[in-house]
Amino acid sequence: MEAIINYFETIPSLHRSLILVGGLTFFWVLEGSLPLFNFKYKKWNHALPNLFFTLTTIVINFGLAFLLVATADWVKATKFGIINWIPNLPLWAYVLLGVLLLDFFGAYLAHYVEHKVKPLWMVHLVHHTDHNVDTTTANRHHPLESVIRFVFTLFGVFIVGTPIAIVMLYQSMSLIATQFSHANIKLPKKVDKALSYVLVSPDMHKVHHHYMLPYTDSNYGNIFSIWDRLFGTFMVLDREAIVYGVDTFPDATANGKLGVLLKQPFHKYRKPTTINSSE
Repeated sequence: MEAIINYFETIPSLHRSLILVGGLTFFWVLEGSLPLFNFKYKKWNHALPNLFFTLTTIVINFGLAFLLVATADWVKATKFGIINWIPNLPLWAYVLLGVLLLDFFGAYLAHYVEHKVKPLWMVHLVHHTDHNVDTTTANRHHPLESVIRFVFTLFGVFIVGTPIAIVMLYQSMSLIATQFSHANIKLPKKVDKALSYVLVSPDMHKVHHHYMLPYTDSNYGNIFSIWDRLFGTFMVLDREAIVYGVDTFPDATANGKLGVLLKQPFHKYRKPTTINSSE
């Protein structure tokens, strides 16, 4: 565990880039072998706007990274934060709890709030208006959302008290987890269900991308499924019944154009339709 912490404390930017590109490439290839849905699309054309948003996310996170480093260094030096207030915590538990709580504040809580606060939902909408969810959808976030997510992560680092090594470990795990859960891959249902007891599995997250409520407002988790199960936001929907997109923005062609997506958060809010979850 010490070796892992030492590595992530000084992880080179090149290695972080390799995690991003390597994960994207791996799941991209896997989608061709084990597709969940046989999309009738030109994969590169679909990927281009999503990759643009991946790039803007990288730029924003890089530009604001000094705040993350400063906060992580401060909580470490002052012993501030939840994991630093628990006495005699073994290193493995210190790291596990740190990653688990960062997953709550930086991912689950941020995601939940984005769905409940109308202006934030309009920003997050860009992620949901993808009608062909695949691994490139993972980082399809409007630049404004990248800033919002960063603020929640920064708050998590402050409250949890995570040093930069745990922050880097969490972000690396988060990156692979979201590429995995969005990937257009078809795991055996029993395997997927077993995974979903601990981790956010592909089938579990795909429910969140169903085009109508209440499924859209469920399964907010990123790495761990514990938060959805704990707070009652876990839902199940058969994978064959899932339809991607958002009912209030049904134009698949428009939702694939970069210019339209950049302006999407500034549209007038439209109340979504709710369907009976028992149907």
